[in-house]
Amino acid sequence: MSLYVMGDLHLCFSAPDKTMSIFAGWEDYQEKIRENWLNTVSADDTIVLAGDISWGMSLQQALPDFEFIHKLPGQKIILKGNHDYWWVTMKKMEDLFAENGLDTLKILHNNHYAYGEYGICGTRGWVNMPGETQDEKVLHREVQRLETSIKSALGAKLEPMVFMHYPPIFASNFNYDILEILYRYNIKDCYYGHVHGRSAHGLCVTNTYDDINFHLISGDYLQFVPEKVL
Repeated sequence: MSLYVMGDLHLCFSAPDKTMSIFAGWEDYQEKIRENWLNTVSADDTIVLAGDISWGMSLQQALPDFEFIHKLPGQKIILKGNHDYWWVTMKKMEDLFAENGLDTLKILHNNHYAYGEYGICGTRGWVNMPGETQDEKVLHREVQRLETSIKSALGAKLEPMVFMHYPPIFASNFNYDILEILYRYNIKDCYYGHVHGRSAHGLCVTNTYDDINFHLISGDYLQFVPEKVL
């Protein structure tokens, strides 16, 4: 039994006009995801999908993408990315999953999931990147969600590990509000996606910084191979 992670699947089975295949490094990416997943993840494994899962604009439009994920091995824990426009209330998402037998999909939102002695925690996060506009209200809400998730794991006497969509650090840009939570709760590992392209990947922190191990897990960075966490 192992724990894996990958971000930014950008599935588009019901929205083919949104395919990422037009970008370098994304050729035939949905088939690569399927093949690499089948060769890596087993039925008794768990994989965290760190946002930007489907290009669907609604739950119904995203359903073919959820079904694709469900048919792949393992339990899946999903969190929100900036392009997950289908994301609604937790109840509506859970109801859709239940109605369609998608019982391998779980939602990470103001909660945690136990994995051995660890607590899988996280939230989308918010921007600290050039050209992207910051919104203080959204950032404050994301900080609260991250802290709530971490506290829920600590309350269950589990060691939190954090999964996010946005990077807390990118190039010389620091999201101090998010970082303060990571420091306050002595988080050792933080996994994030969102960043695409070789030049942008080179600006990411992918090592230990201030005693936190940062891991970039965007789909194209991993070449669409799920990365083993534990």
